[in-house]
Amino acid sequence: MNFPPTNLSTFHSDVLQQTELGQLCGTERLFRDRYEILRMLGRGGFGVTFLARDANLPGDPLCVIKQLCPKFSDPIGLQTARKRFEQEARILSKLGSHSQIPMLLDYFVNEGEFYLVQEYVRGYTLARLVRRGGPLSEEGVKYFLRQILPLLQYIHGNNVIHRDIKPQNIIRCQDDGRLVLIDFGAVKEEMVPLSDTGSQKQTTQFIGTVGFAPPEQFSLRPVYASDIYSLGVTCLYLLSGKAPLEFDSDRSTGEIQWQDAVSVSKDFGKILNRMLKISLRERYQSAGVIMQAFGWESPQDNLAQFMTTQRPSEKGSDRKKSEANSQNYIPPTARTAIALRDWKARWQAKQREHQKRSHHGIISSSGHSGF
Repeated sequence: MNFPPTNLSTFHSDVLQQTELGQLCGTERLFRDRYEILRMLGRGGFGVTFLARDANLPGDPLCVIKQLCPKFSDPIGLQTARKRFEQEARILSKLGSHSQIPMLLDYFVNEGEFYLVQEYVRGYTLARLVRRGGPLSEEGVKYFLRQILPLLQYIHGNNVIHRDIKPQNIIRCQDDGRLVLIDFGAVKEEMVPLSDTGSQKQTTQFIGTVGFAPPEQFSLRPVYASDIYSLGVTCLYLLSGKAPLEFDSDRSTGEIQWQDAVSVSKDFGKILNRMLKISLRERYQSAGVIMQAFGWESPQDNLAQFMTTQRPSEKGSDRKKSEANSQNYIPPTARTAIALRDWKARWQAKQREHQKRSHHGIISSSGHSGF
């Protein structure tokens, strides 16, 4: 089913006209003889995102294509950017093995434009859910942190800083309720324009969102604790429904004055206050330390453990059967993700085998021609 563009603003119409993916949107023509472009999902400072179908996979599964839009005036700059882009894409591919991060399915450069193809997560952002249903309770925000903090620990453990944690970049999966973190800033950083020689990167490009990013990020020196600050501001939004710029700030320290606008317990308030410290020395340095502050002894617990509830009426063998069924149940989205990862692993294995055979063939051929 196609989604033809209708009732679009001038802004969106320009995007559709000025990008190759936009021109293919709603048509039967395939991008790279593979992807059917359905509709535009959004646009930011670094590119535009489209929903597509992969016609080369069984069932034509949905995917997301992100077109990053760097502009380079010299071939050396483009070549350097391509190397950086491929390096960062490999990092995203590694991170995508986690169930709470969209899997990277493909990446390529086409006519000077950089593309990422990622797993499509069906659901709604936390920003949209709060707008529709209102703010969360303190327990609801703690539940949110219990899901996100181990994920943040995993990301930082792979030497990656997200740089743009906010409610708009966290999706609640419609099928199984898991929270998925999207729109990493790692690749965006590599899309910052290079100098004419291509040897240096200009340092005038801020990556992040005003209000959610801490001061050191504006100074272009983000650290792991920068993500913790952004996570703290996200908690404020979930508790109040207010954007960060709607809060007053202390003129001397720059810290958000949130205490009168949000009602939480004393202990949770202390943790949240430390997450939001402007001073890096006073702020939490890692997700693990925050989990320790909450007294959570099993930070790597599976998300399913938090989603499972036991019914009091179940006893004996009935309860055992129920527990077995809940442990064996795999939600539809998870099954699709597992199938895609298995397919990708098989495809990579075939590629390695093909390269190995080609390499041996070249060696054998060259050896034969020498006699």
